[in-house]
Amino acid sequence: MERTTETEITFAYPFVLTSLIMPLEAGTYRLIVDEEEIEGLSFSAFRRTSTQLEIPSIATAIGKRQRLSVSSQEIETALAKDAKAGN
Repeated sequence: MERTTETEITFAYPFVLTSLIMPLEAGTYRLIVDEEEIEGLSFSAFRRTSTQLEIPSIATAIGKRQRLSVSSQEIETALAKDAKAGN
């Protein structure tokens, strides 16, 4: 069994990801997480199989969007840096 979760994450400041040459603009982005069920357990548990960031930001009026594969740790680090930048 597989499941996909879509959430929105917001950056107040431009941010950089290792897979991109240029920083992305501040804004709200869609984060897509795919997970698969771990079979053979007596309880329901899932393993993350992919994390993707949809670019450009949701507010950008561009018809085409693309999904960029990212690590969950890199997204968490970028969000933490964004939060620190506001202090």
